[in-house]
Amino acid sequence: MSIKIDKRDRAANFRSRLQLALQQSGTTQSALARAIGVDRSTISQLLTDDGARLPNAHLVGACAGALGVSADWLLSLSDRRESAAELLAGSLSLTEAPRALIDERIFAWHREAAGYKIRHVPAALPDMLKTRAILEWEYRPHLGRTADQAIGASEDRLQWMRSAGSDYEIAIPITELQSFAEASGYYAGLPAALRREQIRHLLDLYDQLYPRLRLYLFDSRRLYSAPITIFGPLLCVFYAGGHYLAFRDRNRIASFTGHFDRLVRETEMSARDVPGHLQRLLDRVR
Repeated sequence: MSIKIDKRDRAANFRSRLQLALQQSGTTQSALARAIGVDRSTISQLLTDDGARLPNAHLVGACAGALGVSADWLLSLSDRRESAAELLAGSLSLTEAPRALIDERIFAWHREAAGYKIRHVPAALPDMLKTRAILEWEYRPHLGRTADQAIGASEDRLQWMRSAGSDYEIAIPITELQSFAEASGYYAGLPAALRREQIRHLLDLYDQLYPRLRLYLFDSRRLYSAPITIFGPLLCVFYAGGHYLAFRDRNRIASFTGHFDRLVRETEMSARDVPGHLQRLLDRVR
């Protein structure tokens, strides 16, 4: 809700906030004048004129840029003094996503969101639900000799995530599980024994953790979703191959939460029906 401010009060607020920004930045009137290309007398007038007129938008923007604050804050249009660049940097981050198991960045996000509901659309089967044999099959070609050490460390973290008090809703394309059971596509060459062990592991985890762990199988031909994790109301993170794109803006988090909820609403089967589907897939693995 916007608040109406009298022109004279807004002008007085501008002078007060400009003076505060000068003091807190350690900038002199002369330095500010040089930085924005005006006479020192112009800055002095901005600070002492007791009229109701505000400077033009160009001058306000120049002062804001030089002092590292927002023009809206100087004009009392916002209580956030950060510049637009700072606000964007604070709400959006881009970090490297190594081809590895649960890395420090992901683990830190899970710890930050402990106790909140976590919604997840994985790029493949979720690492936290995989058997050690599947982790070795998938990651050993990339991790080489360090695979055992990395998998051991990841198992500790995955165990922490399972016991952290967070509810997990995981939406997976129904074709992902079919490809896994059939050893097709990404899972080509995966031995049947490992596939049977993994599906039994999923059934055991579901039996132990439901309803704190809920799986939803959606039709990716009708609804598409990029890999994404929503950490409660705190942030949402897209997996973009080599990088994670993380948002902390509440409006964006709400928007992507709505996207996830739509995946859930339009799933092929309810979370209660997933064990039956897994059992049917297990029966088909030969």
